[in-house]
Amino acid sequence: MNEQTPQGPQAPPRRRRRSPSRTAVKPARASRTTQPSDGTRLQELGLSPLQQRLLMIGGSVVGVVVAAVVLAFVISALGNDFVPERATAAAIVTQPRPDVYKGWNSPKLFAPIERNTADPAPLALKEIFAVRTLKEGAITLRLGATKLDAPCSAAVWGQELAGQLTGAGCTQALRGAYTSADGRYAAQYTLFNLRDTAAANALVQSLTAGYRGGWAQPLTQGGRTLFSSTGHTEASGHAMGHYAALVWIGRTDGVEPGPRDDFVSLSLAVRDAEKAVFRRVVAVSPTPPPS
Repeated sequence: MNEQTPQGPQAPPRRRRRSPSRTAVKPARASRTTQPSDGTRLQELGLSPLQQRLLMIGGSVVGVVVAAVVLAFVISALGNDFVPERATAAAIVTQPRPDVYKGWNSPKLFAPIERNTADPAPLALKEIFAVRTLKEGAITLRLGATKLDAPCSAAVWGQELAGQLTGAGCTQALRGAYTSADGRYAAQYTLFNLRDTAAANALVQSLTAGYRGGWAQPLTQGGRTLFSSTGHTEASGHAMGHYAALVWIGRTDGVEPGPRDDFVSLSLAVRDAEKAVFRRVVAVSPTPPPS
């Protein structure tokens, strides 16, 4: 299912890249964000009062939940000591793909859904992309298009990546495309339904180098592709039990982010889709796993 909305202007030719040392400045911006209370964050994750109380059993468990959400700041900021992989002249491709990428293994929080046999119900677009308007900080994102693919290979380009998804037992690939209310930013969230956590971890880690030769297909809005092969974009991969998610963000004009561009909040906003995965964890195991 695709829902089309107007897209921002076409991305111009790539500008000269800045060195990683100048781009790794996002954590300072994240530190200025006011963190909500534990209860508020659990409520935002879509948990009922009973489920919140169950998760509150043991302060260490709450810490895990909050840490899992706060981790998004680190993922988006890429970290002061992380030097992102960048495409070289020898790895130029014509397909849209990010310029920087970092993958993260599944936290213990998602142990109840380590295997898809414990969480067999298929995903639905209305479950993952239930909220059409997402807000984080000063950024407001609006859902413009969604698509569910089975087999998963239809949602990506690159023969090696397509083969890896098949080998990982991928049964579904769900994509959602967003643009900001001011037309400045674009974002895409892709969620793969895999066999188990090992397969999800392997996928997000293999893309650390493999994203240059295979990545998610960008959705189109208003007849225009969300991302082009000439604009600057950034991405991260997140294993969550037997699921693997790809977060892909950038400016609609294709220019690298500047001091006024809050990619931390942009990444946090699009990851709202993960609330559905948290709900599945609670549905499988209402009592939190030991820390």
